[in-house]
Amino acid sequence: MMLGAYFAYELFERLHIDPVFGAVLALPVFFAFGMGVHWLLVRWLPKSDQPTLSSLLLMFGFWLVLQNLGYLIWGNLDRSILTSRTLEVVPLGPLRISELRLIVFIAAVTCLIILQLILHKSWFGKAMTALIQNPYAAQITGVDDQKISRLTFGLGTAFAGFAGALMAMLSSFNPDFGRPLLVRAFVIIVLGGLESVSGVAFGALILALVETFSILVIPSGLQPAVSFVLLVVVLLVFPTGIAGLMKRKWRLA
Repeated sequence: MMLGAYFAYELFERLHIDPVFGAVLALPVFFAFGMGVHWLLVRWLPKSDQPTLSSLLLMFGFWLVLQNLGYLIWGNLDRSILTSRTLEVVPLGPLRISELRLIVFIAAVTCLIILQLILHKSWFGKAMTALIQNPYAAQITGVDDQKISRLTFGLGTAFAGFAGALMAMLSSFNPDFGRPLLVRAFVIIVLGGLESVSGVAFGALILALVETFSILVIPSGLQPAVSFVLLVVVLLVFPTGIAGLMKRKWRLA
């Protein structure tokens, strides 16, 4: 996300490319970047049925390297992208919605729909799901685990870079950009379930509503604790997430 934000920033400052178009350009660039990272680093991790501590430590260390490179190149001052759209609003009846926030919302929904179609309608999506559920059985059926893993890692990196470029239009950023969103991402994934894109969308909506209305009763200084508390509650009450609850309900029905 941090690199995506600076990618859009540099395109706007140096080449005067619209940041929305810059965010779109980030998709293929960071897809290639993600595949390169997988080829150079991730593919050497020990294979196992479930994500291991080694993969978490590798990516955490790689994040620190990128963060410090960001400080070395761009310094620690906050940057922002200001365009003619920054203060524009779109009237929707009695409501006035920021044009940039509307663009980001539409982009997010579009990404969710595309990802849902990829996972459930394409051979690549089915191969990726099979590889996650049982890598050995997937290989027996002819799935190229290295190729699918590399494409999957590239796809995830592309979406992260795209998100960073879009978020850069909404707020200032620095090389530490994205870190505060990690906890929210974990909460959303746990809420939605690991295998459901639609569940993740509902998880994001629930977290947004909880954080928004908690302002009425919780001081602003304690707002970061809301995500932590919700994460603990979800893990204790329904660890399978919304998707797991819905599947259980359908089975009972």
